[in-house]
Amino acid sequence: MKKLTCHCGGVEIQVRVPDEGFKKLMRCNCSLCKRKGYIIGMIGPEDLKISKGENLLKLYQYHTKTAKHYFCSNCGIHTHNNPRSNPKIYGINIACVEGINPFELKNVAINDGVNHPLDQKK
Repeated sequence: MKKLTCHCGGVEIQVRVPDEGFKKLMRCNCSLCKRKGYIIGMIGPEDLKISKGENLLKLYQYHTKTAKHYFCSNCGIHTHNNPRSNPKIYGINIACVEGINPFELKNVAINDGVNHPLDQKK
């Protein structure tokens, strides 16, 4: 397990990073994520445990209110989310994970959140 923290250190989350690394790292171009600009790594529900500051976490939702975006109410740093494409998993802010330098990451995909499949008319 590695420690994921917000900027002020008020929120600490234990995350299990796959030994072989993340299969896919991505940025999303939806209206929210493009403003946050962070790199997302996906993990399962059993791979995330909030160890400190759960009371500091605030939830932000918009549009369909399916996705859940969490941030520290003290410093404002986004720590993780539950994406609307699969609300049972977590997208974590890679820059908040100890020992990971987001500027050294290669092959970061772009997720097309602007044209999200759940927004397409049937």
